[in-house]
Amino acid sequence: MDIYSFLNLFGGLAFFLFGMSVMSKSLEKMAGGALENTLKKVTSKKVMSFFLGAGITIAIQSSSAMTVMLVGLVNSGIMQFSQTISIILGSNVGTTLTSWIMTLMGVDDGSFSVMSLLNPKGFSPICAFIGIAIVMFAKRDKKKEIGTILVGFSVLMYGMQFMSGSMSGLSKLPEFQSLLVAFKNPLIAVLVSTVFTGIIQSSAATVGIVQALALTGVISYEMAIPLVLGANIGTCMTALLSSIGASREAKRVVAAHIYIKIIGTIFALAALFIVDITPLADYLSLPTNAVGVAIIHTIFNVVNTFLMFPLNKFLTFIVMKTIPDKDIKGQKRVFLDERLLLTPAFAVGECKRVCDEMANLSKDTLLMSLDLVEQGYDDVKDAIIVENEKLVDKYEDKLGTYLVKLASAALSDSDSREVSKMLHCIGNFERISDHALNLSLSAKEMKDKKLNFSEKARGEMETILGALREITTLSADVFCSNNIDEAKRIEPLEEVIDVLTAEAKNRHIQRLCDNECTIELGFILTDLLNNFERVSDHCSNIAVSILELRSDHYNTHKYLSKVKHNSERFDMLFDEYKNKYTLD
Repeated sequence: MDIYSFLNLFGGLAFFLFGMSVMSKSLEKMAGGALENTLKKVTSKKVMSFFLGAGITIAIQSSSAMTVMLVGLVNSGIMQFSQTISIILGSNVGTTLTSWIMTLMGVDDGSFSVMSLLNPKGFSPICAFIGIAIVMFAKRDKKKEIGTILVGFSVLMYGMQFMSGSMSGLSKLPEFQSLLVAFKNPLIAVLVSTVFTGIIQSSAATVGIVQALALTGVISYEMAIPLVLGANIGTCMTALLSSIGASREAKRVVAAHIYIKIIGTIFALAALFIVDITPLADYLSLPTNAVGVAIIHTIFNVVNTFLMFPLNKFLTFIVMKTIPDKDIKGQKRVFLDERLLLTPAFAVGECKRVCDEMANLSKDTLLMSLDLVEQGYDDVKDAIIVENEKLVDKYEDKLGTYLVKLASAALSDSDSREVSKMLHCIGNFERISDHALNLSLSAKEMKDKKLNFSEKARGEMETILGALREITTLSADVFCSNNIDEAKRIEPLEEVIDVLTAEAKNRHIQRLCDNECTIELGFILTDLLNNFERVSDHCSNIAVSILELRSDHYNTHKYLSKVKHNSERFDMLFDEYKNKYTLD
């Protein structure tokens, strides 16, 4: 036994953690932003929340990442603390899958057989070779992610193999054997395991080390149980660190996570002490193996879940007492929580939700300004338009900064395109709200100067306003729903609006020549028509972003040139809108 055994132990741990990180990130990228939307839809049902929490944790292979994500969602005001408890319980059960994967280390591989191929020595090289081949030769990113998952899994299993090999040498050291004696004290074992897991921030790695020790035959059930319990408590460290600076409601998520683990550990230790004074104590002193450690890990989390479901109200009570409601209503909601960037797929879904809010707010602001133009200026509506415009500016500022950070993260092809689409669209929605403010100022100017359009001009204005309402509403709706077919209707309508505004300007010049209109009204009308045109242009930009960013290319001018020439669908829709919106 020499220093190289210790190096192999820590080297194996490094490989294990790296493989786990690579695998979980690739799994998360493949899952995409849809997970976040699914999560928010089922949180009202406890059983569904439980299974969803387990499923997502299995998918991303990290209960810590799941809890951090919940902290971010609660901190953003998207979820309530009470909705997260069932998800946390499900996540605790889902994280046990890793320990079962590690049991493959215990499969006998002494001679070649079908069973020996189940040992990492048998299949890890094959997985690594296939994974590298996919990464090198696959053209689509989704297939490359599958290759990365295989490579990450192989690295993880080799790390486990290194740890197992180093443990066989360590187990013979007198110093190490004396350390194991200390682990026979359950409280010391729990404490050591908790601290170690808190440092490396991975319960899977700690459980993996316990399984590697178990393969040497030096760990008994009475020693393995406290070590697994400590690993479950120590994994709370990641969530605890993520809650720094979060709202009190978000901190309750972490408190619930910690209390679930501690209460479960207290019950488990109590059961262990009771069994220790019965004839069953002899069984606890028997050596365990990797499967036994996995069973301990699973039983603890499953039993703890069944224990916590009826104690849900009690858990909520102690969490609320620990973190009371003091000043919680006065806290400001976080616009977009930085914690969600740790799980980029979820961050994409959250950005889409906020962008949808921005789109609808911009649309409502513009429609309200059109009412002022058509029906006359109103102080109350004008004040709302001013406040909405400021809020839309804030949306663009926060979203722009957040999306740039998100764009540099590891994203799937579909999520990357979604981020690009949002970056292209938020500026257009912000400009639409700016034009809404301009229209409100024009309406106010008409009221202050007591000016009114002629009957002919009002009729023309009503027609253009109708088209503008339709294109603005359609643009916001297709952005929120990503309806490709409806997005194709925007460009023909934008062309019709251009024709309408040009015709309205020509008619205004004719009325000036006939002394039916004044220069002063002409300036206001020109401002209104220019704003109408700009709004429809921004709606066109939004539609192009939705249509073009389905693929890897983005060329606005090329698309518009293509769609306007030799396109039967465009000509048909243009004629449809031209007949619908005609100046009398």
